[in-house]
Amino acid sequence: MEEEIVEKILEAGRWAPSGMNNQPWRFAVVTDTKTKEEIAKLTIYSRIVSSARLLIPVFLDKEESYHEIKDAQAVGACLQNMLLEAHSLGLGAVWLGEIIKSDEGMRKILGLGRELELMAVLAAGYPAEKPVDGKRKELNDLIVYRK
Repeated sequence: MEEEIVEKILEAGRWAPSGMNNQPWRFAVVTDTKTKEEIAKLTIYSRIVSSARLLIPVFLDKEESYHEIKDAQAVGACLQNMLLEAHSLGLGAVWLGEIIKSDEGMRKILGLGRELELMAVLAAGYPAEKPVDGKRKELNDLIVYRK
């Protein structure tokens, strides 16, 4: 994947909000086929991982963390920013959460320390076809109080 596209996606993530502006997210950038194949063994979504042009494993830096819930929310905002940027660039992208069960395996493959906790992997590439729009609940079904 073109380096300028990767940088735009990472930059969008970098600008996410975080409590006390601690910016607890850390990124790995994986485009190497062999590394993607190793990562694919860690998840039931192996086909997505191995076929993606770009993987961005996103970690929480526990040494920068000050509040578990707020920091997890910040990483979520970071991931959302990156997904929106990928979409704006014409890419297909997906947030893979199931892979967090393989935190230790991911850190081993990438040679990372225990201070980093895997929060998700963003997989991106050029879509072969236009995806079908997903179904969403009606807005009124989601509002629990309005006055």
